[in-house]
Amino acid sequence: VCFFLMAANVLEEDSMEQDIESPVTIHQPKLPKQAREDLPKNINKECAKRKIQRYVRKDGKCNVHHGNVRETYRYLTDIFTTLVDLKWRFNLLIFVMVYTVTWLFFGMIWWLIAYLRGDMDHIGDSTWTPCVSNLNGFVSAFLFSIETETTIGYGYRVITDKCPEGIILLLVQSVLGSIVNAFMVGCMFVKISQPKKRAETLVFSTNAVISMRDGKLCLMFRVGDLRNSHIVEASIRAKLIKSKQTKEGEFIPLNQTDINVGYYTGDDRLFLVSPLIISHEINQQSPFWEISKAQLPKEELEIVVILEGMVEATGMTCQARSSYITSEILWGYRFTPVLTLEDGFYEVDYNSFHETYETNTPVYSAKELAEMASRAELPLTWSVSSKLDQHAELETEEEEKNQEDQNERNGDVANLENESKV
Repeated sequence: VCFFLMAANVLEEDSMEQDIESPVTIHQPKLPKQAREDLPKNINKECAKRKIQRYVRKDGKCNVHHGNVRETYRYLTDIFTTLVDLKWRFNLLIFVMVYTVTWLFFGMIWWLIAYLRGDMDHIGDSTWTPCVSNLNGFVSAFLFSIETETTIGYGYRVITDKCPEGIILLLVQSVLGSIVNAFMVGCMFVKISQPKKRAETLVFSTNAVISMRDGKLCLMFRVGDLRNSHIVEASIRAKLIKSKQTKEGEFIPLNQTDINVGYYTGDDRLFLVSPLIISHEINQQSPFWEISKAQLPKEELEIVVILEGMVEATGMTCQARSSYITSEILWGYRFTPVLTLEDGFYEVDYNSFHETYETNTPVYSAKELAEMASRAELPLTWSVSSKLDQHAELETEEEEKNQEDQNERNGDVANLENESKV
């Protein structure tokens, strides 16, 4: 909500200050649903009271609802995926209803054929050949429909060769029954084998931390797998969700920026046997380059982390997600080690998986640290350059002296030659 409220104020100010061909105007009804209320006078105080709205919840579910979708027919064009995405209670209800409706539909047709042929009027007549033997009402027709479609075949009710329309109906019901079986059983199989539950055993640390690692300021979080079966080809990605305003005045409420967690070095490919600490180096390409410890709580941002790979047991792709807001990013902390060496094996203590401890970390941003380091190196640079200049001046002075000595020697030789000639 704060994003949209601040966006409205920023756009109003820019429309007054910037010279744009088509001035930006804010129409109250066109604002998002969260921002349609009256704009508060003091946005900073109002935002401080509000909690930051998550884009992705801690359990990995996206906090986005699709509203005003007019092209609902597109869901029916992909009916298989639509059924798989439904909740279990609706999926089971549709599964039962489809079979029940088809059995009732074909049972009604079998009863209608028997009624039109007069089989109901000749029940118990041994000289009459019915379409279906021992079919004496709608209930028996419904049972015969179930036997035909499920190929149970108890043998009490059977079709005769004196009913061509019944033979055609038998063929149609057999084919359609096979299609219904393949479709519904396929949906249930895919629904059961979905690796969503496997993602629940992939855990992320409750907090992310910022501290020094190898002399560089880094953003870190920890991931782990609770199962003994491994995730094959596991990879990790991270996105920064933060509002952004372009130079042209366009406001992007949920702009996504990549956070490099080892893409160029291959560190994003994980061998997830034991918990790992994922590190993001805060450099000039990092979105945290200018953020200091004092500025971090004022930022309205969210870090979305995505871990994906193939389940070793089934070979299906699995994805786990989590997120960190500014209140969950700890400046000046590190993760407590969880791996210990026992007698012949390594043991992971998941009781300490989320624990952190405080460490000595500068409160400055990575940009300020780089500037301070460059200023500390300047005197050294000046001393080296001054020494080089002094060395060059000494060389020129020696060359001048050598040139003068050479000239004096040449003058003495010329005077001796003149005296000898005289």
